[in-house]
Amino acid sequence: RQQSKPHDFLRNFELHTNLTNGRDLRKYRCLTAAQLCGVLRSRHQQCLCATTTKWLLSPEDPKASAEGSLKCSVRWFNVCAVCLCVIRAGSGALTPLHLSFSVENGAKVVFCARGGAAGEALEAELNKAGPGSCTFVSCDISKEEDIKRLISVTVERHGHIDCLVNNAGWHPPHKPTDDTTAEEFRDLLNLNLVSYFLASKFALPHLRQRQGNIINVSSLVGTIGQRDAAPYVATKGAIISMTKAMAVDESRFNVRVNCISPGNVMTPLWEELAGQTPDAAAAIKAGENAQLMGRMGTEAECGLAALYLAADATFCTGIDLLLSGGAELNYGFKSQIPS
Repeated sequence: RQQSKPHDFLRNFELHTNLTNGRDLRKYRCLTAAQLCGVLRSRHQQCLCATTTKWLLSPEDPKASAEGSLKCSVRWFNVCAVCLCVIRAGSGALTPLHLSFSVENGAKVVFCARGGAAGEALEAELNKAGPGSCTFVSCDISKEEDIKRLISVTVERHGHIDCLVNNAGWHPPHKPTDDTTAEEFRDLLNLNLVSYFLASKFALPHLRQRQGNIINVSSLVGTIGQRDAAPYVATKGAIISMTKAMAVDESRFNVRVNCISPGNVMTPLWEELAGQTPDAAAAIKAGENAQLMGRMGTEAECGLAALYLAADATFCTGIDLLLSGGAELNYGFKSQIPS
């Protein structure tokens, strides 16, 4: 069943079709996203990106199986390029799980980082992940010309962009405002905030053609604050505000702009920051206890949240999705006054 409009790539519909042409239905009862993608692509010449890693398919009633028809709810997600900007200033470490969910679910991903060798290794690894594909572009996201080239390479390779994920950034070591220079603040603004603005600016002409969407990754501390981190908190709060402003501007083009604000998520960066404290294990334990759920989030959960906003959240724009485990709730020991 073909869609009536090419740009309606997020239209949810009920698929009523005989997938088996009279063959045994049992082998279609439980398919991975990749397998279902192959079945439907062969019949419809479309690319299906399931928004979960597994589809459990079952007929509506026993008679349906006997009649050889199968009903399931699926979501078309004809994403041909997801521009995911991943960088960590100074270390070059990447977050492959943020990328792998898109590749596993059929998207063609273009991502960038400064570290060439690490990026190429990740590209090779992720290209084994599933029906999608992954392309690495060496890029310093703090430079405007590099960002412009990143978007150009994506469009040249895939023809269009359906989703832009801005995930570039760095959390500098904690220190008081008195010890922070204006130059340090400007550099952080350029990396954490201006890069998002420029990537969005250069991608928007292409996203408008596809009624695509932008996902900006901020932080819970952009809303609730953080001790000895005023410049970082300022950049993350500005990302949330910019998301809402762009959502207003781009609504007339049916381009959605949303934000994800993670709380404590166990990443290489978190481990690095904990290692800078006198007791890394105690710092990690305190980070876990900051959530109502008593643990940190995972990169996998962040990836699924991004996939939700990209594919399923078709009536969401301008939202700030808190991925925090409830860290902002309940009373706690918060006084900063020396005892």
